[in-house]
Amino acid sequence: MLLRGQHSFVILNLYPYNNGHLMVVPNRHLCALETLTLDEQAELMRFARLSEMALTETYHPQGINVGINLGKAAGAGIENHLHIHLVPRWSGDTNFMTAIGDTRVLPEDLSATAARLRPVFERLAQPGA
Repeated sequence: MLLRGQHSFVILNLYPYNNGHLMVVPNRHLCALETLTLDEQAELMRFARLSEMALTETYHPQGINVGINLGKAAGAGIENHLHIHLVPRWSGDTNFMTAIGDTRVLPEDLSATAARLRPVFERLAQPGA
C-alpha cells in the first residue's frame, strides 16, 4: 500500500508492465464509473494526480499510460472492481515483451519500487502540498 484515503487507495500492480506500475482503487467494489459517488470520484482523480506526480518525480518517465478496464472483456483482472492503472513509459521500453513473448522484464523488485515511492507519496499527500 502506497497511500490510503477515505474512499480509495494506491497500490503497486502485482504483475507490472514497467517499473512503477500503480493502481488507484476505490474501497468499494464497483463495476462502473457511474456507480461512484462524487466524493469517490474526486479522491480517485486526486490520487491519480498524486500518482502521476510521484511517478514523474521518482522515475522520470517520458510518458505515462493511464487507463481503466471495465469488465472482463475489457481486460479487468477483477471483474467487478474498477481501478485506474498508471504505467510509466520510456521510448524503447520493453513493454512489447509481455504481449509478444509472454515475458515481463523488470530490473526492479516490487519491494524496491515501494521503498522508492512511499516517501514521495507521504510528502505529496500532505495538506497544501
